[in-house]
Amino acid sequence: MAGLTILVFVTSWADRSPVLAAMLNPALLAVIIAAAAAEYERADGDPMPWPLAFLVAPLVLHCDTREALPRSTRSHLATWVSDHPTIRAGLPARARSLTDPVREGLRFGLNTGVLAIVDDGRIRGSLPFKSQPPDRGDLRTIVRSAGMVGKWLAKIDQPATSFALLGVAP
Repeated sequence: MAGLTILVFVTSWADRSPVLAAMLNPALLAVIIAAAAAEYERADGDPMPWPLAFLVAPLVLHCDTREALPRSTRSHLATWVSDHPTIRAGLPARARSLTDPVREGLRFGLNTGVLAIVDDGRIRGSLPFKSQPPDRGDLRTIVRSAGMVGKWLAKIDQPATSFALLGVAP
C-alpha cells in the first residue's frame, strides 16, 4: 500500500471551549507528565513506562479526584481505590476522554525536550522551571499532585496492575 496516509483528527483550537483549551492544552499536559515521570524515576530509579501518562492526567486534572488523592505515597493504590469507589467508577471514562489530549501532551513534551524517550520506551521528564511551578490558579497543586502520583505509581511493579486497579483498559 504505497502512499498510505494516516490522518489524525484533533479538534481545532477555534472549536475548543476556552476552558477545555486552557485545561487540556499540550503544554500543561506535558508538564504534568514530566512531573510524574521525574518523581517516578526519583522513587524507582528507572524512567516511567509511557502508558502511565494516560493514568496521571485523569487522576490530577479532575478536581474531586485530585483532592481525594492521599498526601503521601504511604497509602497503597489498592487501598485508596477501595476507599473511593465513586471516584474509581468515573476514572475509566475520564481516562478515555483524555486520550487525545495526553497524546498531544506527549508529542509537545517530546518536541520541546520536557520529555524524552529512553531505553525500552520509558519516558524521562525534566520540568521547565527550577523549583516550584508558578502559582497560577490550580497549576502548582496540579503539578505537585502529578509528582505524587508518579511516586505512587512507582510503588507498583507492573503498569498493568495500576490500570487494572483503576479500571482503565490500556
